[in-house]
This record gives sequence, C-alpha cells and structure tokens, in this order.
Amino acid sequence: MTDAPRLDRQVCFALYSASKAATAVYRPMLEELGLTYPQYLVMLVLWESDPRSVRELGEELGLDSGTLSPLLKRLEALGLVERRRSAQDERRVEVFLTDAGVSLSTKAQSIPQRLAAAAGLSAADLDQLRNTLSRLTAALHDSH
Repeated sequence: MTDAPRLDRQVCFALYSASKAATAVYRPMLEELGLTYPQYLVMLVLWESDPRSVRELGEELGLDSGTLSPLLKRLEALGLVERRRSAQDERRVEVFLTDAGVSLSTKAQSIPQRLAAAAGLSAADLDQLRNTLSRLTAALHDSH
C-alpha cells in the first residue's frame, strides 16, 4: 500500500510527539517549583499581569471553568494565588498573586532557557517555531 498515508509524514503526529517530549522535559523543572504544567501556564499568565478574572484566564489558556477551577483551588492551597469577588461586580472572581506567587517567578525565570538548551535550538529557531505554531493554531481555529 504505497499510497497509504505514512505516520512519519503526518503533522498531527509530529505535534503530538513534540508536545509529549516537551512536557517530559518540563516535568522535572516544574517539580522543582512544585507545579504541574497546567498550573505553570496559569502562573505565566498571572506573572504577566495580575489580577486576572477567572474568565480572562480561561479565555487566554483555552480552558473551561470545570478545568480551571480545580487548578486555581490547588494554586490557592499552595499559597500562590488568592481568589476574590470583585467589589464592582459580584459575579466576577479575580485571581491575585500572593507574595509567594510573585517570588516563585524568580525561580521560574530559567525554565525557557533550560528548555531551549534541551531542544538544542537557538532562540531564533524557537521564536520561528513558536510563530509558526501560533499561525497554525489560529488557522485551525478559524477553519471550523
């Protein structure tokens, strides 16, 4: 069957394999921080700008409230974030970094460089890859 699609030529499999490999490299780095990968993503968003509403976090990360709420509850139990109802709108829950959450960003600063070193790619290569993947993601979202 020479006309059959080949696994090694499938973009979906290359993305899947790269994602698994990257997550495996991240895991021990994140264990040093006491975070899971999804928790790390939440912290990245908050380190960029806090407070953020739960809704904003969900939209930025592409997570529904059923997935995000347990993540936030665990981060709160770790003392890294605090959830509070907005004074202006009781329906809005805002997520704030605690002092411990802010200081954790210092420990996390080396993670991107460590991943780049493990990947054996230059910063320019990684930027190009990220940009290509972002374009792919946007195009696929727009296609359905």
